[in-house]
Amino acid sequence: MRKPLIIAIDGPAGAGKSTIARSLASRLGFTYIDTGAMYRAVALWALRAGIDLEDLHRLEQLALAARIEFTADRTVQLNGEDVTAAIREPRVSEAASKVSQAPGVRRALREEQRRIGAAGSVVMEGRDIGTVVFPDAQVKVYLDADPGVRAGRRAAELGATESGRDQIASEIAQRDQRDRTRAEAPLTQAPDAEYLDTSRLSPAEVEEAILKLVRERTSNGKEHH
Repeated sequence: MRKPLIIAIDGPAGAGKSTIARSLASRLGFTYIDTGAMYRAVALWALRAGIDLEDLHRLEQLALAARIEFTADRTVQLNGEDVTAAIREPRVSEAASKVSQAPGVRRALREEQRRIGAAGSVVMEGRDIGTVVFPDAQVKVYLDADPGVRAGRRAAELGATESGRDQIASEIAQRDQRDRTRAEAPLTQAPDAEYLDTSRLSPAEVEEAILKLVRERTSNGKEHH
């Protein structure tokens, strides 16, 4: 039996990572891992516990103690509780952006991501999967899109008004800046990752481009488990 196949998808907010990764995993029968949801789960726990988001030691302790699981029916579990909806609240999104800057949190969740990836074939998306978490992933993709397009997509997801879209565009720009300049595992394209600009591509077109890469990497015809 061959080692699990890792498909690493990185990129900034609104590039289409979650939509594509979820669909790909379903199509291939792989486990879908949204690493952003893991940071959101830690952020949710921190908010509930009243922990100062600047307290790096306490945040690391939470990340080490958190039991985060992804179920077959696509729910996210935190310590046995379904938090799929709760981690998408705006206040949690903002907190997650700060929590993800903590080096200790990133280290703790990185080890958990590697444990999951070692257990079976996965499609894992985030911001440092191909560069740090799985630098030896067989398939690496960096999804990007024009900032205006990304803001429009996020606004559509949230059902935001035109004025709300401007606010979302500003938040995405700030998130991009934080992600690209943080000291621990900044957002960057891996040298061996395939760059895909999704600005003018449909989700189906992006998915087919990635599937072509998967076929090229597994052209020996052997199954991955």
